[in-house]
Amino acid sequence: MTGIDYRTPGPLTDLSAVPGAALAGVPGDADGICRLAHALIVHPNETGELELPGERFDDNQLRHADRIVHALLRLDGDPLHVPRPADRRVVGTCRHFTVLTVALLRLRGIPARARCGFATYFQEGLGLDHWVVEHHRDGRWVRTDSEIVGGTVLPHPEDLDEGLFLTGGEAWTAWRAGRIDAKQFGVGGTENFGPAEIQGNAVRDLAALNKLELLPWDEWGRMEAAYRGETGADYDELMDRIADVTRADDPAEVMALYEHENLRVPEALVR
Repeated sequence: MTGIDYRTPGPLTDLSAVPGAALAGVPGDADGICRLAHALIVHPNETGELELPGERFDDNQLRHADRIVHALLRLDGDPLHVPRPADRRVVGTCRHFTVLTVALLRLRGIPARARCGFATYFQEGLGLDHWVVEHHRDGRWVRTDSEIVGGTVLPHPEDLDEGLFLTGGEAWTAWRAGRIDAKQFGVGGTENFGPAEIQGNAVRDLAALNKLELLPWDEWGRMEAAYRGETGADYDELMDRIADVTRADDPAEVMALYEHENLRVPEALVR
C-alpha cells in the first residue's frame, strides 16, 4: 500500500470537523464499523412509508462524510454508535453507506477504500450500479456491502464472494472478453444501461482508489461524451488501461494513471 495510505482520510472522508463525542463510541474493529451504516443511512427506495419532507432528500447530494454526519446529528444528537429509527437517518444511496463506512474505518486507522461498480445480487441477470467497501484484513482486501449488512439480501454481505460485485474495471474486462452482456449492466430503475455506464464506473472507481469517492452521478473528463456515444477506440483503450491498473492494484500505477487529463477529478467536485 506504499504511496496511498488507506488508513488515513481523503478530502471526502475527513471527520476532523465532527465533534469527538459523536465518534467516541465508534467500534475499533472493521466488522463492528461495517454494521453501523445500516442504522444511520436510509436508502431513498426505503422511505416510502416514512412521509419525509422533500428537503430531506437533498442529503442525497452530500459528498463529504463529515457533512453526512452533521446532517445526521441535526436529526438525532446521539453518538453515531447509537442506532436511529429510519425516519431519523440520513437519506442516501449506496455511495453514502460506503463513504461513511470508509470514513469511520479510516478514523480507527483501518485501511479502507470505496469501490464503484455493479452488484449482481439485487436482481437476477442484471449488474446494477453500486458501491461497496473494501477493508484490508489478514493480507487481503475484504469486500463488504455495508448497505445490506444485517439484512436478508445475501448470507454474508460482510465478506462478498468473488464475482458478486464487479468494479467498473472488472465489468469492462468481462464485457471486452464476452463474458457479460453490457446491456444488462447499468442503473436500476432507469434506461441507463450499456458500455458507457461501465466506463463511467471504471473512471469513478479509479478516483475512489485515489481517495476521491464522488457521487454516482458526478461526471467529468469524457464521461458525458461517452454517454452520448461520441467516444471511440482511443477511449476504449483508456478503459482497458484503467481495468489493468485497478486489477493490478499497484499504488504507484493507480496514482500515475489518475493524472491523465480525462481521469482527474475537477477541484469543483471536491469542495
